Amino acid sequence: MKIAVVVKQIPRFEAMTMTADGRLQRDGVELDLNAYCRRALAKGVELARDSGGSCTAFSLGPESAEEVLREAVAWGAANGVQMSGVLISDAAFAGSDSLATARALAAALTLEGPFDLILAGRNSVDADTGQVGPALAELLDLPFLAGVRKLDIEAGKITASCEQDDGWLHAETSLPAILSVAERLCAPAKAGPEERAAVEAGRIRRLRAADLGRGPWGAAGSPTRVGEIRAEVDIPRAGKRLTGVRELVALLRRRGALDDRQAASPGTVPEAGDGPPVAVIIEPGRERLGRELCGAAARLGGPVVGLLQEALDGDDLGAWGCSTAVVFDGVLAEEDMALGVSAWARDHAPWAILAPGTLWGREVAARAAAALGAGLVGDAVDLEVRDGRLIAWKPAFGGKLVAAITASSPIQMATVRAGALPLLVPRQGRAEIAHQPVAPRGRIHITSRERDDELDALASARVVIGVGLGVAREDYPKLDPLRTLLGAELAGTRKVTDQGWLPRSRQVGVTGRAIAPGLYIALGVSGKFNHSMGFRRAGTVLAINSDPEAMIFDLADGSIVGDWREIVPRLVDELKKDGS
Repeated sequence: MKIAVVVKQIPRFEAMTMTADGRLQRDGVELDLNAYCRRALAKGVELARDSGGSCTAFSLGPESAEEVLREAVAWGAANGVQMSGVLISDAAFAGSDSLATARALAAALTLEGPFDLILAGRNSVDADTGQVGPALAELLDLPFLAGVRKLDIEAGKITASCEQDDGWLHAETSLPAILSVAERLCAPAKAGPEERAAVEAGRIRRLRAADLGRGPWGAAGSPTRVGEIRAEVDIPRAGKRLTGVRELVALLRRRGALDDRQAASPGTVPEAGDGPPVAVIIEPGRERLGRELCGAAARLGGPVVGLLQEALDGDDLGAWGCSTAVVFDGVLAEEDMALGVSAWARDHAPWAILAPGTLWGREVAARAAAALGAGLVGDAVDLEVRDGRLIAWKPAFGGKLVAAITASSPIQMATVRAGALPLLVPRQGRAEIAHQPVAPRGRIHITSRERDDELDALASARVVIGVGLGVAREDYPKLDPLRTLLGAELAGTRKVTDQGWLPRSRQVGVTGRAIAPGLYIALGVSGKFNHSMGFRRAGTVLAINSDPEAMIFDLADGSIVGDWREIVPRLVDELKKDGS
C-alpha cells in the first residue's frame, strides 16, 4: 500500500508560561510531535512494512517542523521502511486555521499521490478540534472513520472499531480512505535525537505555496480569526496536609464543597426573536445535548432550526427552542448527514450552525464547513454575539488559554463542548417538521453502534471521585458508600482507562475530559500533568495517597497521607455524623 500520514508539531504546553500581560510565552518553548500523530505514524509504518509498500509523512508548519519529519523518517528506517517526509512550509501559510490547513494538505497529498490510505491523529492536543481529518476527507472526496482503535485491512476492505466519546462504532469501508486513530490503537512512534540527526537531507522534500497553486493560503484563506485571548487563572489551592478526617470534613464545609443547594436557575428558553436564523445539528441518541444546543441557539436572538437524522417529537423540539426542524431522510453515516446539512445550508443561508462537540458532531460539522467554505470553531465553551457576529470562546493548550474566535464567512459554525452551556428550562411551543431526502454516498457501512457510558455524566457532576492505579479495579465497590453519600461520579487517570478499568469517557486529563466539579476527590492519583490539567477548574480538590511525596498533594486544598481503604470508610462515617 501507498500510505500517507499527516503529522503536526506542537509546543510542549506543560512547560508554557504566561507573560505579564497574559499572553502565551512561545520563545524558547520546546516543540514536539503531537501524541495522537505518533500513533498514526506508528500504524502507517507498520502497514507499509507488512504490505511491502511505502509511507510518506506530511506536515504543514514553519521550518522547525522539519524535526517531526526527521523523527518520522527515522522511525520508518528503524522499522525497515523506506520513508520520506514532505514539509509544506512558506510564509504564505502563516495564520492557517483548520480549513486552510486541510486545503493545503489536500493540495499536497493530491500533488504527491494518489495514496491508498491517509492516516491522521484523532486530534491535536494543543487545539483539540479534530476538524482537519474530516475536512480533508471532504476536500478529497474520501470516506472517513474517526478514532480507530482496532483495524484490519484485507483485499482493499477496511474493518474498524472506532472509539467514540462514550462507546463504539463498528464499520467497514474500502480503500482509498482517511482514518484518524485513537491513542490506544498502537504504541507511539518515538525516535531519539541521534536517530533524527542521522536522517539524510534528501529524505525530506519541501513544498512552497507556489507548488500547490494560487490559494488563497494561510490567513487569507482562513475563514476564522482569533481575537481576544485570556489566560485561565488556576484556582489557588490551600495545600493543607491534615491528620484526620474530622479536620478534612471541617475544611470541606468551610469551603462550601459539601453545599448541596441547587444552583440558580439558568432561565427559560426564550421565544424566537427577529434575528437571523440559527441551525442546530442534533445528534441521534443525544437528546440532552441537543436540548442544550437548541437553548443556546435561541439565546442568540433568532429562530432556531433543528437539523436531524432521525425524527423527534415536535413538542419536544419546540420546548427546547426550535421553531422548525428538518429531518434528512436516507442518512446512513456521518458523511451523509454532512451532505444533507451543506445542501440545506446552501438553500437557506443560516446565520450560524451549531453542532455537538462529539466525534459525530465534529465530523458532520467539519465536512459541512469544508463543503460550504464556512468558518468553524471547534470545542467552544461559551457563545455570544458582538456587532452582529458570533463569538465562540474556545479553550486551547490544555485549558491554559481561552480565545474568542469569529468567522468571516457568511455562515458561521461552531461545535460546542458537552455540558459547557446551561440547560435552560423548556418553553411552551411546537416545532414544525419538514423532511428533506438525502442520497447516501454508501461508502461507509456501519455494522453497529454501542454506548458504554453517558457523555454528560462527568460534565454535570457536582462531585467526582478520581482514581489512579493506587485503587485496584476489584476495590471499586468499596467506593460505593462514598459515591452514594455524595452523589458522586467516578473518573480515572489515563493509566486506569488504558487498563480497561473504566470507559475512556471517564478519563480526565489532557487526552481525556476537562471537568469542573465543585469537589474532586483524588484517590491513589500521583498528580502528573496529563491528569491534573483535567481537574484544574474544580472548586475544591481533596487528595488521599499513601506516598507522602506524591505530586497530587501540591494540587489539593486538603490532603491526608495514608491508605484510602482505611481513610474512606472513616470519611463516610464522619460525613454522616456531620449531616452531609
